[in-house]
Amino acid sequence: MKYREIIKNFDLKSEAVSVEPFGGGHINQTYLVDTLDSEKFILQYLNHNVFPEPLKVMENILLVTSHLQNKFKKAGEDPKRRTLSLVKTFEGQFWFEDGEGNFWRVFHFIKDSCECSPESTPTQAYEAAKAFGEFQSLLSNLPTSDLHEVIPDFHNTVFRFNQFEEALSKDSVNRAALAKPEIEFVKKHRMMTTKFVDYIANGSMKKRVTHNDTKLSNILFDIDSGEGLCVIDLDTVMPGLPLYDFGDCVRSATRTGAEDCVDIDSIRMDISIFEALTRGYLETAGSFLSPLETDNLVFSGKLITFEIGIRFLADYLNGDIYFSTERENHNLDRARVQFKMVESMEEQEEEMQKIVGQVSGFGDAVSSVLNR
Repeated sequence: MKYREIIKNFDLKSEAVSVEPFGGGHINQTYLVDTLDSEKFILQYLNHNVFPEPLKVMENILLVTSHLQNKFKKAGEDPKRRTLSLVKTFEGQFWFEDGEGNFWRVFHFIKDSCECSPESTPTQAYEAAKAFGEFQSLLSNLPTSDLHEVIPDFHNTVFRFNQFEEALSKDSVNRAALAKPEIEFVKKHRMMTTKFVDYIANGSMKKRVTHNDTKLSNILFDIDSGEGLCVIDLDTVMPGLPLYDFGDCVRSATRTGAEDCVDIDSIRMDISIFEALTRGYLETAGSFLSPLETDNLVFSGKLITFEIGIRFLADYLNGDIYFSTERENHNLDRARVQFKMVESMEEQEEEMQKIVGQVSGFGDAVSSVLNR
């Protein structure tokens, strides 16, 4: 098979004896490589349909992982265990472009690690948020000007709202009449979309290096201790607000049902998971967040949840041309779940703010790695 030939271009220091499909990702093709000396590697094809400029993605990953490796080396930790590490080709590159223009890369496999269980627990939420906060903290002195914006306007909520309005005005597949409550919900919450965009414009918040896909499955945990070990899936790393990452953590980890659940009454924001996320995140990120950013932790969860709801609804109105669907009204169901989550956050907002206030004192207990 093709990938067995691809791996021969990388300097593994030993012959590959098996290359097998690995993991459950939907964007990139991933393979586990085993070698004669029992070292394992991850071979991955970078989907250029999702990332049309793969070279920029790879340059970002190389810059970020090199920065993290230096931090962990200075702290006396094993950088190949604490962050992703790319393998060079025999020509000295960190990626290989095949004859069809496809980009491939190889990472060292991180031994004795595991992914999050399907359902978030407070302990896993705490460890994951702590790892994401440390990730941001260690990269806080890396100039954002050195990074490419691989997906322009990714979290520009005004831009996302304008996309929704365009889809609604066209109503190209005559679905607006079927989504009246959801459309009204979006219109009612329109003012949410300008807040962070305005903060960026007036300089109240500044962009830093962010991950932009902070679901718990993008953390590897130590298989023995359960501690958050390594942040993975760095394709969307680029300049953004730290609160975008925390908000996406809240959106993806605190939901009490599937993202496309049809039993909408079963959906709510789990306050115990939110508390765990807040403790973990502020423990490692609290030292570099401004008071304004800390004050907006709760709002960030609501905003990013609302944003993805807008995107699902706009795609539904456009005829399901972006997100893959498996049934009729799939994207509408997804939008309904997000909006129910927003409502649940609004109902629990006072308690969420109280949690942030109680936990924010943890901000001084930042990882010693950051100060090395």
